[in-house]
Amino acid sequence: MSAPLPRAAHRPARLLTQNREMRQIGAWNWSLPAWAGRLPDGRTYNTCPSAGVCAQACYARHGTYTWPVVRAKHQANLMFVLDDLPGWESAMIAELGAAKFRGAWVRIHDSGDFFSDAYLEAWLRVCRTRPDANFYAYSKEIDRFRRLVEPDPPPNFLWVFSYGGMQDSALNPQVDRVADVFPDEASIEEAGWASQEASDLLAVLGPQLVGVPANRIPAYLKRLAGRRFSEWQAEVDAEREAGRRRRHLRLVVDNTDQSEAA
Repeated sequence: MSAPLPRAAHRPARLLTQNREMRQIGAWNWSLPAWAGRLPDGRTYNTCPSAGVCAQACYARHGTYTWPVVRAKHQANLMFVLDDLPGWESAMIAELGAAKFRGAWVRIHDSGDFFSDAYLEAWLRVCRTRPDANFYAYSKEIDRFRRLVEPDPPPNFLWVFSYGGMQDSALNPQVDRVADVFPDEASIEEAGWASQEASDLLAVLGPQLVGVPANRIPAYLKRLAGRRFSEWQAEVDAEREAGRRRRHLRLVVDNTDQSEAA
């Protein structure tokens, strides 16, 4: 059996990048592979453990995100985190020390999510160590944020919870800042939500109810079928609950039949 690669082999030369959207608003982004997959060394991963219907219409599983060079970069980022979280934390803090990040915004995850407590806690330490930079994120890890972030959030870290995940029922739009994917801009306006289309920073700096227009990918629009992510997820959750009830009912009937036969 060959020896494992040294940890340094997984370390990307540059951690923070800018895609076209981020460059337009002067922000930087950190990316992981979206949702679930397999690394080059054979390990499997799930960077979005609370993903629900969003996984079926995820922009980060389409287009440029699937290009080999882009996928390799995101996988290298994840391997660095998995294999040497303290080293990754130190490297991120060091990179953020550059003058260009003072006063700048960093989007944590334009793909992926806070997949573990340790990983989220590392990001919180990064935020506190670099108070001159501003950080924001979308997340479906509601329970993790309730436990680890909300009691004492870094002042330079803002977040918005996004619908379409398995923890949707824990969201309260009267209290939480929430984002929902809509079929188009017209449906966002009709619902009385505020679109973030003009700038992604509006997700955390604009009104509390954030509307995100769906990507114009034909297959994804077909799956969305004119619904919002929250509506689609609610349908799936209701079907799943109905299935559980049917299975429970069958078990009760079977147990009753067995006891009567005895």
